[in-house]
Formats: sequence, C-alpha cells, structure tokens
Amino acid sequence: MFCSKQKNVYKWENTKMEFKAKRNVLKGLVSSCLLAATLATTTYKSASAEEFILAHAYPSEHIFHHTSVIFTEELANQNSGLDVDYHPGGTLGDWTSLFEQSMEGVIPMSMAFGASEFDGRLDLTWLGYVVDNWEDARKVYGPNGEILDVYDEIFADLDLKALGTIPTGFGSVAIRKGSNKSPTDFPSDAKGLKVRVPPIPIAIERLNNWGFSAVPMPFAELYTALQLGTVDGRAFGPAVEIWQMRDVLESYVLTRDYFEHAFWLVNKSWFEALPEVEQEKLLAAADLTLKKIWDEAQTIDSDFLQKVRNHGINVVELSPEELSKAKQVIYDKEWPFMEKKVGSNIMTRLREISGQS
Repeated sequence: MFCSKQKNVYKWENTKMEFKAKRNVLKGLVSSCLLAATLATTTYKSASAEEFILAHAYPSEHIFHHTSVIFTEELANQNSGLDVDYHPGGTLGDWTSLFEQSMEGVIPMSMAFGASEFDGRLDLTWLGYVVDNWEDARKVYGPNGEILDVYDEIFADLDLKALGTIPTGFGSVAIRKGSNKSPTDFPSDAKGLKVRVPPIPIAIERLNNWGFSAVPMPFAELYTALQLGTVDGRAFGPAVEIWQMRDVLESYVLTRDYFEHAFWLVNKSWFEALPEVEQEKLLAAADLTLKKIWDEAQTIDSDFLQKVRNHGINVVELSPEELSKAKQVIYDKEWPFMEKKVGSNIMTRLREISGQS
C-alpha cells in the first residue's frame, strides 16, 4: 500500500460535531461565492467560481496524475465553465490531509485512499476476497460498479461524493530473498513467517488467521525491514510495489486477497451548489476518464507482473484447492470481524456482490 492508514478509527465519531460545524460555515462561504459570481456576470464561464482545486499526494508516475491529466482534457472537451487548478505531488498535504480538506470543502476535489480514521467503515476497502479477478473487479469497483452505492452512503456522512474508484491492482504476499519459501497452503505453510502488514486491524486479522505472524509496520520502513530480515515478507502488495522492491524479494505468491483501489472524491456541498449543467459536464468528463483508466489499469498491472517474472522473482499461483481454503478462512473469520464495524446490512450486500449468498 502506498501509505499506512492506522490512526484512531473512532476519531470521526468523537469529532463529528466539530466537522459538521466547519462544513456548515464552508457551505455558507461556497453559497456566498456562487451568489456573488452570479451577480457579477451573466455567464458562469467568466465567474470567479469557475476555477476549482484538484489535488493528490503522488508524483507524475502515479495513476492519479494520469487520471488528472485525462480528466482536465475531458472537462475542456465538455465546454465546461469550470477550470481545474491542479496540485499534484502533495503540495497541499499528504493524502489523509487532502481527504480531510475535501470533507471540509477547502479542496473541492481530491484523489485519496479511504481514510478510516474519519469513519471506520472505510476499512471495507481492504476487505478480503470481495473479488479475485479483473473482470469481477470492474463489475464491483469500476465505473457504475455495484459497491459504489455502499461507499456513497458512507461518504455522504462526511459531506463527500465519490466520482468513482481508481484501480491499483490486486494485493498479494511476497517473501524476501534468502527465505527459500513460497507459502501457498494456509495456515500450515505460513507458520513461523513474520509478514509485514499495514498497521490496521483488518490486515493484522487476515494474516494472523492465515497462520503468519503479522507485523504492523509503516510502509516507509518496509524495504529496510525486508533487506535486514526483520520481516520475512510483506502482504497487501500489488505488482507495481513488488517491482519497486524487486531487489529484496524472492517470491511473489498470488493470493489476490484484496483489490486495491483509491477514491476520486468531491465535496458534496460544493458539487451540489454548482449549476446543474456544470454538474452534468463534470460527471460526463469523470465517467469518460474512468472508463479510459480502467481500460488501461489491467494492462499496466499485467505489465508490472511480467516485469517481476522477468527479473527472476518466483511468481506462484495458488491451486484451486489452496485458493478455496484461503478464501474460506477469510469468509469465516474476517468477514464477521468486519461486520461488527459496519453492520449486517452492508455485509449482507457485500455477500450478495461477492456471490456468497
């Protein structure tokens, strides 16, 4: 994962009134600005409210930048009166800060991962075996995907709206050089192996249930830990990250236990205050962008996996029996664990989406 997400998952519940108060003030400011712009000119195009900030925390190589560039072009193609004020590379804060600033309406549009410190239900983004292949991933997480309504219910409580999800790829387990291990039969093969996980409860739960010794650790410390043997491997690793750490890895076991995706977010109050015609143009541009990104993402993921193979890392597929066994552990233990956080209604819907019911 590009960064760890562990903070107090109950922070949002404890500060809900404070954020609501901030949003109410910001809603008033947004409305005042739009009213002033309308009075100052007869065309929305020339109004001072035409420019809005789009920000994310990643460099030009990242899919967030690619998405932003395409969106800016598509928005212009729609003859929109909105102009993008683009801030990549974390110039306005890290991704968690940008998530919060979008909640507050300070930054109207951002790309970030699900910040569960503001709502613990966003740990759903890590939930295991909702899907295990790209075709199903697109149906569930892609444009107009089945899970987006679930996410939007959560985001609405944070004054956010998801334009869609941005795919990174499937996370799997990698083992460092010198271990001579490729665990595939859980829990028997996993015993004695210390594996780094993002410091969030669901990640610890999964790897421990599979028989590993889960070691919560910030992402920034991972490469050195693998190099020194502090941990034997890492979980939650999409192919692009395995390629980045190829010098210290020996095997890559394709558990494909979760589909990593980020959110393309807008502040809900800001969006709803836009003229209807501009809402429609923005959504049309976003939809076209997401279709292109999802078309390209699988190819990008496959290319990185091939690079990993070509580098000499042992890429291992689970047998159908091993995959079924790994899934069952997660469905029996991790899903009830998550149900305590999000409630039975959401988990019932996810069971239907994943084909369990």
